[in-house]
Amino acid sequence: MKMKTSINKFGTYLFDNKVMIAFALVCLAAIIISGSPMTFIVDGVITRIGRNTFTVLALIIPVIAGLGLNFGMVIGAIAAQIALFWVVHWGFGGFGGMMLCVLIATPIATFFGYLVGKLFNNMKGTEMIAGLILGYFADGLYQLLFLVIIGGVIPVDNPTLIISHGVGVKNTIDLTGNLKYSIDNIRMVDIITVAFYAVLVITVVKGVLHLLKRYSFKRSDIIQFAIIAVAFALSYIPVVEAFLFADRLVLLDAVTIGLIAFAVFQLFKIIQKKIFKQDQNYSILKPLLIIGLCAVIYAATYIPSVELVLQTVKLPVLPFLLIAALCLFNQKILDTRLGQNMRTVGQSQSVAMASGINVDQTRVIAMIISTVLASWGQLIYLQNIGTFATYGAHTQIAQFAIAALLVGGASVQKANNKQAIIGVILFHTLFIVAPQAGKNLFDNAQIGEYFRVFVSYGVIALSLAMHAWTLAKKKEEGQPPEQGLESLEVG
Repeated sequence: MKMKTSINKFGTYLFDNKVMIAFALVCLAAIIISGSPMTFIVDGVITRIGRNTFTVLALIIPVIAGLGLNFGMVIGAIAAQIALFWVVHWGFGGFGGMMLCVLIATPIATFFGYLVGKLFNNMKGTEMIAGLILGYFADGLYQLLFLVIIGGVIPVDNPTLIISHGVGVKNTIDLTGNLKYSIDNIRMVDIITVAFYAVLVITVVKGVLHLLKRYSFKRSDIIQFAIIAVAFALSYIPVVEAFLFADRLVLLDAVTIGLIAFAVFQLFKIIQKKIFKQDQNYSILKPLLIIGLCAVIYAATYIPSVELVLQTVKLPVLPFLLIAALCLFNQKILDTRLGQNMRTVGQSQSVAMASGINVDQTRVIAMIISTVLASWGQLIYLQNIGTFATYGAHTQIAQFAIAALLVGGASVQKANNKQAIIGVILFHTLFIVAPQAGKNLFDNAQIGEYFRVFVSYGVIALSLAMHAWTLAKKKEEGQPPEQGLESLEVG
């Protein structure tokens, strides 16, 4: 009986993740056929993870709120590109210039997100179609701004940005020397320093509120400050300081640090549950297995071929920290009242209304969050590319981000952090190896290009078809379309 239950669970897992498994097999076959060295593949995948994952994660909040896949995130990218153009025109660069881009893009994206959310409230049930068409409409207005208004109505005298006859922006803007790698090149020691002073200010404010009896200090507040204080103090040790002055982290060091931190966290959980809380029901088997797995993975880093790849590849630190922060935000927002409202609205709008939740307002907030995050993601993407394709950088952002999310096993009704990250890895692995695989198979690299574009649109079409089939099946069974959806989660 137990064996039968395990087989059923395994079969359910395979069915629920059929797209991800099929795509993983395609990627594996493409890697083998391409014959590309693993150093090249891993380096390309790491670069694309840092460049694209933030944008893919921006799709999760609308799914939770029942808005489906946000094809309208193109509008967030447009807000980012408007801000970026003016910052480059004004001559700002570096991290300060990027922060100015964020400062300008955020209110624009907020306004755009509000308008999109209001529109979607009047088009309930057709949000994805509306978002797709709205993206094309916004692109038309964007081209009007950059081709006619800038230089024609708004005087801009900048020969490096404006077409020779003085009206319209050039097709390509080189970000070298101003905003290129403005996020990627931030040193680890600067990140730790800023984090320490930020946590210090927050802790002092909490201390004042504690004295005023408006806030009670928690153990987590002390632990949080102690950890960042120790890290800040260690940064003054010469050897550590020399290590932290780098802006790139060797993948071997990143894996080692991650495994040690994860193992220590599991050990901390055992001590907390068994010694401090004396929880007799807590099983230490799972954390011990995880610690053992960490040890096995670390041992695998000594395999020469694996070690070569890990020592060759370097990753920019700040983009990955921003990705981790967004993953934490997507997870923690569900613990708030707003997050619970989004979850309820996503599962059933009628139940949400009966519970006193302002459904329309919740949906608008979800769309604002997604649009703002999409604008930030586009800034991360452009500074890493180093070249701003004025009229093409935003056009396919939604399709590729949505395809990556779906490849990871997400659907129109369900998406989480894990699916987004897995999807980015698989989707961009195929993007890297497909041209060479096509060349080796058919002596034509262009076939690989066609195949990966076909897959990106095909996986979206398949997901939407399955969604339509599910709704039709529920309708036949007499079940309301908005009920009985899968559990919405972020993890």
